[in-house]
Amino acid sequence: MQELMNLDQNSLGMPEVRLVLCLLQPGYQGKDLLRELHEFLEYNKEKEDKFCCEIADPPRKRIRLENMGEGAEDLSQNGALQQAPVADDVNVAMENSTQKVCNVCLGILQEFCEMDFVKKVCQKVNSAEYQFTSFVFSVSLPPQLSVREHAAWLLVKEEMGKQGLSLAKEDIVQLKETYKWIIHPLFSEELGVPADGKSLFEVSVVFAHPETDEDCHFLATVCSDCFKPAKNKQSIFTRMAIIKALDKIKEEDFHEHFPCPPSSPKNICAALEIQCTNGAIFVAGRYNKYSRNLPQTPWIIDGERKMESSVEELISEHLMTAFKADSFNFSSSGREDVDVRTLGSGRPFAIELVNPHRIHFTAMEMKELQQKINNSSDKIKVRDLQLVTREAIGHMKEGEEEKTKTYSALIWTDKAIQKEDIALLDDMKELKIDQKTPLRVLHRRPLAVRSRVIHTMKSEYIDDHHFRLHLKTQAGTYIKEFVHGDFGRTKPNIGLLLKRTADILELDVESVDVDWPPTLND
Repeated sequence: MQELMNLDQNSLGMPEVRLVLCLLQPGYQGKDLLRELHEFLEYNKEKEDKFCCEIADPPRKRIRLENMGEGAEDLSQNGALQQAPVADDVNVAMENSTQKVCNVCLGILQEFCEMDFVKKVCQKVNSAEYQFTSFVFSVSLPPQLSVREHAAWLLVKEEMGKQGLSLAKEDIVQLKETYKWIIHPLFSEELGVPADGKSLFEVSVVFAHPETDEDCHFLATVCSDCFKPAKNKQSIFTRMAIIKALDKIKEEDFHEHFPCPPSSPKNICAALEIQCTNGAIFVAGRYNKYSRNLPQTPWIIDGERKMESSVEELISEHLMTAFKADSFNFSSSGREDVDVRTLGSGRPFAIELVNPHRIHFTAMEMKELQQKINNSSDKIKVRDLQLVTREAIGHMKEGEEEKTKTYSALIWTDKAIQKEDIALLDDMKELKIDQKTPLRVLHRRPLAVRSRVIHTMKSEYIDDHHFRLHLKTQAGTYIKEFVHGDFGRTKPNIGLLLKRTADILELDVESVDVDWPPTLND
């Protein structure tokens, strides 16, 4: 015991603390704990210099994975209980086993660090047939583990306090971090790829325990304001709510309602879910639309599909198949109406492919995929198809209102016209118009007056009642409404300028002046 008396407040390293936590089994009393710790220190006395070199700076929560090369074995020896062989079903209740369930980790470090469990997880990962070059491991533990860790910390802090020592809660390595230290190298070896905190491929395990409510219900009584029912949560005892309550509850109140050390659980944790997911992949390009009967996105009203297909579907169905993704999200630089063609260099678009199983494509493979899309339909054509980053998609939306677009409109007038009648449009530059939200989109757009600019116009006479007008406008201009006026909601308009009724018969988008994505060489 003299060894403890000679320790200053900061000299008790994490291995000793973890040993104390692992010894918190039913039947141990304060003196027994100190005796075990004393024996641990005596055993290591001859190796003190070497030990201090190895654990000079106790590991913290922010420890880097790359520094864990040989640490997992040490953690297993110093930070975990002696592990029992895993049964065929790792979720079997420990009451059927000869070994007691640890009253702090609830069996996590006893049963789920074994290679049998590691192999079971990795078999599921490999059977899912994902492409990945690294992985990140996430684990969800039963929320009452925080309660039991808190009880263990209070007991150890109290016993150390009797010796004039202190132990802050942040000095305790959380069980989740300890588990990751142990399991990371095992998964890495079995999967054959490194663990990387920035990896897009995630392997996750969700643990649950049947006694969660029983362990946590006292917190809902003492700190009721910390627990609020949520629609998407099956229980009010979430990890964040538990942590919030533990930060708020007084030590004496905790001691009154929860045993220190914690009582022995009846059951071991169960691994409820083992899942793996890949981060989203983003594909960008430009599309041309040649049909006047094709919406950009699925046109469904009151659950009824109005059009057979859409630009979005014609492109995404091939990408979904090639990348083996679960779902997708389509976005573009603006949109055209169902009866409007998009010509020229096309409209920039991007597709987010959610949870793709395949992620590696060469430039040649992307070119072949583009050709496959183009061969599948004569209604659209795709160019510059390429993989991009999430951040790069921002370029498509940057300054969208300031960008320009070029249109070609076929216009009809009720009164006969001559070339001289429409020539005045050619001389108008930077014409400012005010557009109240069009009636045709009022059901999905807020009512507002938007100012837009018609940069240039060039007329092309056809006959007494028809002419073609080429316009270069500010992005976001409603061209149809600029032509017919939308019952006076757009001013000025072509009808007012020509002093006659005008309507639009056809509209084509000739260019979308967004310099993205980068043009690829054929």
